[in-house]
This record gives sequence, C-alpha cells and structure tokens, in this order.
Amino acid sequence: MPNDPAFRDHQAWLGYLQPDGLVVSATALVDAQVVLDRGALAARQQEFLPFVSEVEDNDDTVHAIADFPAFARNFLEWPDDCLFGLDPSRPLPDELTVPLPELGETLAPTLAFREPKPKDESNPWLLVVRVLPRGTDLDAVHTRTEAQWSASETRRFERLLRETRVPIGVLSNGMHIRLLYAPRGENAGSLTFPVEAMTEVAGRPILGALHLLLHRYRLLAAPSAARLPALLERSRAFQSAVSTALAGQVLDALYELLCGFQAADEHTKGDLLREVLSKHPDDVYAGLLTVLLRLVFLLFAEDRGLMPTSALYVRHYAVHGLFERLRADYEHYPDTMDHRYGAWAQLLALFRAVYGGSRHPQLKIPARKGYLFDPDRYAFLEGRTITDGRLPLVSDGVVFRVLRNLLLLDGERLSYRILDVEEVGSVYQTIMGFRLEVAVGPSIAVAGKRKHKGEVPAPNVINLEELLAAKAADRVKWLRE
Repeated sequence: MPNDPAFRDHQAWLGYLQPDGLVVSATALVDAQVVLDRGALAARQQEFLPFVSEVEDNDDTVHAIADFPAFARNFLEWPDDCLFGLDPSRPLPDELTVPLPELGETLAPTLAFREPKPKDESNPWLLVVRVLPRGTDLDAVHTRTEAQWSASETRRFERLLRETRVPIGVLSNGMHIRLLYAPRGENAGSLTFPVEAMTEVAGRPILGALHLLLHRYRLLAAPSAARLPALLERSRAFQSAVSTALAGQVLDALYELLCGFQAADEHTKGDLLREVLSKHPDDVYAGLLTVLLRLVFLLFAEDRGLMPTSALYVRHYAVHGLFERLRADYEHYPDTMDHRYGAWAQLLALFRAVYGGSRHPQLKIPARKGYLFDPDRYAFLEGRTITDGRLPLVSDGVVFRVLRNLLLLDGERLSYRILDVEEVGSVYQTIMGFRLEVAVGPSIAVAGKRKHKGEVPAPNVINLEELLAAKAADRVKWLRE
C-alpha cells in the first residue's frame, strides 16, 4: 500500500497537518476507496477563495473565514434542513447544552448537524460545530472568570462532545478549522486545517482533504462504509491492530540496537562489553530492552504533551525531533548514516534529563528518578565500562532504524497518543523472555514454533561446527527431529 499513489496523497496532507492523536488514517481512506482528486484541486480553491477575507492579525495580514455558517452552507453544501442553531425555527435542543455548575460554566455548540434519517433516534446528531471569535487561541489554557474551569477551547469542546455523545466536532476561529473525533471511552484526536495555507497553491491538497472529509457527499450521500463516521471508526479499528504489528517491529528495533552495540564493542576491541559479558551476561539484553522501553515511554509522553514544548526541547532533545532530523539525513546521505555519530549522545542526554531533571528556563523537567531511567543500572550504555570512559560509537544509522521501527507502521506515522496502556503493555510482553548468548562458532537461527496467537517464537540457534562434526546419520536424525 505505501506505493499506492492514493495512499501517498493522503500521507502527504496528513504529514503536513501533523494530527494530534488519531482522527483518520490513510489506510482507512484507501481501504474505503476515498481518493483525493488532484485534477480538481485548482477549481476547488477558486470556489473556496470567495469565503476568505484578508484581516489584520498582530500587525500582519492573514486570511480568515469571516462567516462560517455561509462557508458550511455554500462551500461544504450542508443542507439547511439538517442545521440547527442558525434559524429560530430550528433552535439547538437542550440535550446539546451541558451545564457544568461545579466549574462555573455551560458548554454549548454554535450549530449542530442532524442526520435526516438517523439510525438512533435517541442520538440523531452527526456532528456539532463551535465557532469562536476570530483568532481565538484554540490551545491556550484560560479561565473566562476566576471561578471557572482552567482549560483550552479545544479541551472544552472535547468535553462537550463526550457529554453529548456526539463524537465528531468542528471547531473554528476563522483562521483554523479543527476536526475533532472524541468517541466515548477513547482518546480524542484532532486535525487542524490552516486557512492561510489553503489559500496558497502548495496548500491545495489540504483544502482538497478538508472538502473530502466534510462535504455534504461525505456526510450524507457516500456509500455507508465511506461516510465520515465510518471512516473515523474504521481508522480506529486499523489502529487497534497496531499493538501486534508494533510488537514485531520493536523486536526488530531490539535487533538493530544489538547489532549497533556489537559494532561499538568491536570499535573498542571488546573493551565495552568484556566485563559485563563475563560477569553479568544477561545485563546486555536487559540494558538494550531498557533503552527501547525508555523510548516508548518518551514517545508516549511527547505525544500526550507531558514533556516540555519549548523550542529548545523540540529541536535538540525530543525523540520525535531527532527522528525527523535523522530521516532527512537518510534521504540526503543514506550511504554515510552508519559512519556518523551523535544521535546516541542526544538520547543519553535526554535519558539523564528525565532522571535527574532540568532547571533551565526553557527546559524545565522535574527529576523523575525511578528505576527505568537510572543511569547506573547499565553503565555500558554510557560507555563507563570502557577504560577511557568515552561514549559507545552507536551510529546514527542504528538510531534511525530503531526509531523508524518505533514510529512508522506500513509507511504511516504512529501516534502514541491514542495507544492505551494495555497496548503499550502488550509490546513489553512480546519482547520479554529472550536472552542474549555469545556464539562460540558459526551459527544459524531456525525459527521456533508459535505456541500462541501473536507470540513471537524464540529461535533455535545451531552451531554449524558442532553439526558438521557429527556423523552424517546423526545429522539426518537430528534434522528430522
């Protein structure tokens, strides 16, 4: 599928928008035969521009949608008889108003889209819309009064979606249109479409995607499996299979890391791992496993906004940012990735910062301490087992392949924000139970038998010298067994 042009088109606009959590996946769109019509994008933009006007924003001229209801009616072609909250004859029902007396405010949408023939009469609402004053920050945490709830407009809207059991919402401040998906009992996700970008030639695919997802056809007239609710639900179904695929890729990442440390050990003529292999051989596997668990923890924390969001962290410490830089390096200089070093040092610095904390004003991290990030558990990771104490030469190519296995599935970017703790735990279970052995001669590994569904079988390692030294008849008998 990664080579499918339709899949690549969806990947391109999704990559530009950088979804927060999971809303819709390229795999689900292609599976439902939802295709971005590139030939119609220029004409679509010409239809869009009349709804956009130039406005002043912080001494700068930007583009914004002045009248969202008109935009919804005429560009997205939402039918008037489905819209409530705009016409006095079709007011918003009380069921879509959520009072929060304990927080001192009431949540309500600006308008709501009702299905003409709902399957569930008790909840006939396809989506709700909240229109904010132009330029309102969608993510800034604030209180409307001192006694009210301290939350962003996006979090308030998510709460509205969950309380009303309407999982799909559209939030707009004129300069951005944000599509939210917050199914009850699951993590929310959002896609933000910048109006400014959609007025430019390069932003036509983004506009095409917005039209593709929110046009009347996608809401009411498309085949059932290709309508917006089904696409969003199907995307979550695809994501639920992630844990099994991710577990296999984490095992691949473990192998890459092992090869990287084997090469680093050879650089030191065995000085890096000699002592640990002789005294505590299981610590090598445990240490590499710990690195992967640290990375999974950090990817999860970064996707959920639990790590600093300052430019200093994002550019020089974040695991996601490191992967993007390494991916760009790989695209330009693929042949030198295994001869350059630096990425491993950045990871070690981040691990230390998480453990010991940071008081830098642009990098405030509380000292987490704890077992997982303790730098003294596996000293060889930092090269403290080497006589002169230098860092292990783990190449940028190794770190890139490890992160690629953790962040890309079938060419799609994996969002750790929507993974449940149980799914992360299943990854941990898959890579437990292995041990590292030093081969005493030329060897091959034969895949073991899978005893349980989803299990990654441990291989049988065969010493070829021992096998060839045996009598021919014994070899035949052994191989049959």
